[in-house]
Amino acid sequence: MSCEYGTFVPAGRLRRAMHKAIGILAIAASLWLGAAALAQETQIIHPGSMAVTGFSGTIIPNFEEGLPPGIDPVDETFIDTVRATLRVFDVSGLGGPASGQLVYTPPPFEVTAGQIGHVFAITYDDGVRDGVPSGIPNLYAGATSLHGIRIVTPDADNDGRPERQRRGAAGATFMDGQFGTENGGGPGTIWKIDGITGAVSKFADLDANSGPGIGDISFDNIHRQFFASDLDTGQIHRLDANGAPVDTFDHGVAGRPAHGLAPVADDGSVMDIEGAAFDSEDPDTWGYTQDERRVWSVAYHGGRLYYSVGEKAEIWSVGIARDGSFAGDPRWELTVKADKNHAVTDIAFDNKGFMYLAQRGPVENRYDYSQFADSGEGEVIRYWRESPDDPATESVWVEMPQEYAVGFPEGNRQSAGGLDLQYGYDADGNLDTSVCTDTLVNTGDKLRDNPALAEQLAAGGPLAVHGVQITPTPLVKPANVPPFGSWFVDFDGYLEDPEVEGHVGDVEVWRPCEGRAGYYDEIQGGYLPPFYPPDFPPPGNLPPCLDVEDVRYFCTPSGLEADLYLHDHSGFGGDSIKAQSRTPGVGVSAPLSRAPGSPFTVNITGHYPGDTVDVGLCFYRQSDRDKGGYYPCCKMTVPLRTPAVSCER
Repeated sequence: MSCEYGTFVPAGRLRRAMHKAIGILAIAASLWLGAAALAQETQIIHPGSMAVTGFSGTIIPNFEEGLPPGIDPVDETFIDTVRATLRVFDVSGLGGPASGQLVYTPPPFEVTAGQIGHVFAITYDDGVRDGVPSGIPNLYAGATSLHGIRIVTPDADNDGRPERQRRGAAGATFMDGQFGTENGGGPGTIWKIDGITGAVSKFADLDANSGPGIGDISFDNIHRQFFASDLDTGQIHRLDANGAPVDTFDHGVAGRPAHGLAPVADDGSVMDIEGAAFDSEDPDTWGYTQDERRVWSVAYHGGRLYYSVGEKAEIWSVGIARDGSFAGDPRWELTVKADKNHAVTDIAFDNKGFMYLAQRGPVENRYDYSQFADSGEGEVIRYWRESPDDPATESVWVEMPQEYAVGFPEGNRQSAGGLDLQYGYDADGNLDTSVCTDTLVNTGDKLRDNPALAEQLAAGGPLAVHGVQITPTPLVKPANVPPFGSWFVDFDGYLEDPEVEGHVGDVEVWRPCEGRAGYYDEIQGGYLPPFYPPDFPPPGNLPPCLDVEDVRYFCTPSGLEADLYLHDHSGFGGDSIKAQSRTPGVGVSAPLSRAPGSPFTVNITGHYPGDTVDVGLCFYRQSDRDKGGYYPCCKMTVPLRTPAVSCER
C-alpha cells in the first residue's frame, strides 16, 4: 500500500490529511477510471470537449511501513504516476445560470503521469483519418518543465524508494512521472491521444531538448501540419501530420532583425541533472534559452503563425507559405500591455477578430511540490485590430487591451497560463453549438478563494478550486468583478489544497464550426485562369505580362478578402494594382499600398457565398504613376470562385 494525496500537504499535517485524502481520492479514482475505460470503448472527444493539463499529485510509496525517525516525509514523496496529468471534461451542461459556482461535471477521461509524464501544451488535429474526415479529432500534448523538475538517484538506504535530490548528482535521472520516460518519452516528446480509443502513443520528439520541454503546440488545418516551440533552443519546429520534423524557424536570429533588434543566437546552455550547477529550485539552471529568443506560445491563424516571446511578452507572427513552409516575413505585432511582465503562454483567436492572451507567472519549483509558478498576478486580456489602422501607432492592434476578471482573490488576476474559446451557453448553462466562440475558458489558481466573500461563495461549493473558469466573452472588466458571472471546474477533484500554486496548465476545446468562418480565418475558395482584353497578347506575340499562381481567402470585419499571388513572369516590373468589379452588384476594392513581398489584396462585398466574381485588375509600377499622365498598365480579369461559407458577423 502507498499513501497518496492530491497535491501539496505541509509536513505538520501530513498524517491527518492523508487519511482524509485517501477516502476522497479512492472514490474519485474509481469513478473517473471507470469512465476512462468506458470512453476508450466509444470515443473520448465530442464538440465542446475541454481538455486540461495539470500536476498529478504525489505519493509516499510503502508508507504503511512507516518512516524512520528523523526522516522528512517530503524527502520520501514522489510523483503519483497513476493519477492524471491530462483530463478531458464534458462541459456540455453546467447545471444552471452562472453564479460563480463550482460545476460538477461527469467523470472525465484521464491520461496518467505514468503514461505521458507531465505536460502543459495541448492541441487537436482535424479528425482526418487515412485521408477521410471522421469528425473525431486526436489530442496532442507536449512535455513540460512548468510543473516542476524532479530528479532522483538510485535507492541508497534499501527502503525501496530512490533518493530525491535537490541538486545535480552523478547518476541522477528524472523522477518517474516527470517526462513519461517509463513509456519511452523525454523532455522533447509530443504525445498523441486517439480521440476514439483513448490510446496513447509517442507522436514526435524534439531531440535537442535537454529538459526545459515544449512551450506550446498548434495545428495548421490548412496544410495539415504542426508547430511546436522548444524552450531549450528557442526554435519553432514544423512537423508533418505524422510527426516527422520538416524544418525550423529561429526567432532570435531570423525574427528580431525584422524589428530593428540585434540577432540573438542560442547560448547552448542545457539542463544537466548530473552537474553540480543544476538546482531543482532554480529555473535559471534548467537550460532555458535566453529570454530574448524564448518562444512560449504558438497559434496558427489567418495564414500566419503567431507566437509570444520573452517574459516582457511581445507578440510576433510569421507567414506560412502556400506549401506550408515558413514564408520568411517575421513581423512584430505588439508588446503586451499588462501590469506585470509575465510570459504569455497561450494565444487564441475568436471569430470576431479578437486575439486572447493568457499570462503565467514566473517558473517556480518548491521542493515540497507546493508551488510551480508565482501566481496571483497573471492576466487574461484581449486585443483587436485598429479599423482603420491608426498610422500614428506602431502596431496594427489597439494600444490598450481589455482584461478579464480571473478568480475571486483580490485583483482578479489568477491566470495559470491557458485559455481557449468555447461555444456559447444558453440561460440554463447548456452548450449551444450554433454559436461558435461566445465563451472564454481559462485556467487559474485559487479561483474561488476570497475570505471577504467566503459567506457568499459558500453556496457555490468549496473555495480551493484550481482549474478552469468559464466566462461569456462580452464580460470584460469592469463587468464580472468579482466573477459571479462565471462557472468554475476543478482540475483534479481534490478541494482541500488552498496553498498550492501553478498546479494547473493549459486548456483546449474541440470546437468545430462548419459552415461559418470568423474574421481573419483562412477559408477555401478558388480561381479560374485569367482572361485578357482583346489587344492581348501584345505585338510580337509576347506572353501576357501577368499570371495568377494562387488565391487565398480570409474573412475580415469589412467582408471577404482575397490575397492574390501574382507572377510577373514577363518582367513587367509592377508593384501595385487597381481592382474593379466586373460582376454587377458586387463591390471590389484594393488597398493603395502593400508591404514588399506580400500578396496583393482585394476586398469583395455584396456577393453570395460560392459565387464566381470577375475582378478586373490593372497591374502597374507605382513610380510610373507618380510621374503623372499616362502610365503603362497590364490589364486582365480574374474570375474568383468565392468560398461557399459565410463570414461570421
